[in-house]
Amino acid sequence: MDQTQPAVLLLEDGTEFHGVAIGKIGTTTGEIAFNTGMTGYQEVFTDPSYYGQILIMTASHIGNYGVHESEVESDGMKISGIVIKKFSDTYSRPSAMGSLQEYMERDNKVGISDIDTRALVRHIRDKGAMNAIISSETTNIEELKKKLAVVPSMAGLELSSKVATKEAYEMKPENPEFKVSLIDFGVKKNIVRCLVERGCHVKVFPLNSTIDDLNSFEPDGYMLSNGPGDPSAMPESVELVKQIVLQDKPVFGICLGHQILGLSQGLSTEKMFNGHRGINHPIKNLKTGKGEITSQNHGFVISRASAEANTDIVVTHTHLNDDTVAGIELKNKAVFSVQYHPEASAGPHDSRYLFDQFVTNMKKHKYELHSESSR
Repeated sequence: MDQTQPAVLLLEDGTEFHGVAIGKIGTTTGEIAFNTGMTGYQEVFTDPSYYGQILIMTASHIGNYGVHESEVESDGMKISGIVIKKFSDTYSRPSAMGSLQEYMERDNKVGISDIDTRALVRHIRDKGAMNAIISSETTNIEELKKKLAVVPSMAGLELSSKVATKEAYEMKPENPEFKVSLIDFGVKKNIVRCLVERGCHVKVFPLNSTIDDLNSFEPDGYMLSNGPGDPSAMPESVELVKQIVLQDKPVFGICLGHQILGLSQGLSTEKMFNGHRGINHPIKNLKTGKGEITSQNHGFVISRASAEANTDIVVTHTHLNDDTVAGIELKNKAVFSVQYHPEASAGPHDSRYLFDQFVTNMKKHKYELHSESSR
């Protein structure tokens, strides 16, 4: 493409950034956010949790190692648009399947490059999350302001139904030991892969499934996936998770699944001033005292006040940058969740033990059932 085509980024507060068009020529809107990861841009762009967001990549160069078919977390790019400092239409990795430009054109994604992303991120850090619009087909600011004015706020927005599966499907290893019913709120492929690697036969269910649907698989445990949007806008899912907890089987929730689990137990969630998005977020496990470097992507959190006021909830993990709740468990139940991505492989595997913990919980539960039935 012609990499001199002008493009404009307009923020909700009227701030303008002018640069060069990348990807498809067009116009896109969404909530603007930033990711601090230095690598893994393809995994980020295909993460369903980013649906509805225009994403700033704070790494200076994006696109320089191309794209590869094995580095996707869904069936395509899920972000609304991309903001980049320096964009590379060429790539140096021999095993790459193509360029990021080709990938963006294939998935009809609009982007802008050659702007001061440091200044943009500092602005958002000061002003907070807000909507934005990118256009490479018009630079008429007044026209873009009108389009931006009708974009809904992320608060109160249900987005999981836009990215979750419509039909149940299964994945399993050769000799599965456990069966897991997974609720798809916008699941990343690697969550399913991490379960399969640990001997789990996973059935992924649409988010509008009933408790009877989930139990028809006769699972040993339930997985609550990640996903986009405001958890408080999903009352049916909250009710479903409440019913899941009552089954007295192991449950593991990640990100949106973690938030919905909290809501199902009477906790509240909050929209963050700025979300956590990156691959080096420090977490402390309050049970072991150990630190973890984690991958994160979320704009909502469980209220710490509501978690600490609930006598049935234990806060198990905390974010060391801002003391937000990063993990909870239910007392006297094998039910836990975290506000980050233990399946992500951005470098460290510090949090993979959580999948092992879930499998251990299922093993204990299965053993206890077997012992009771043999008496």
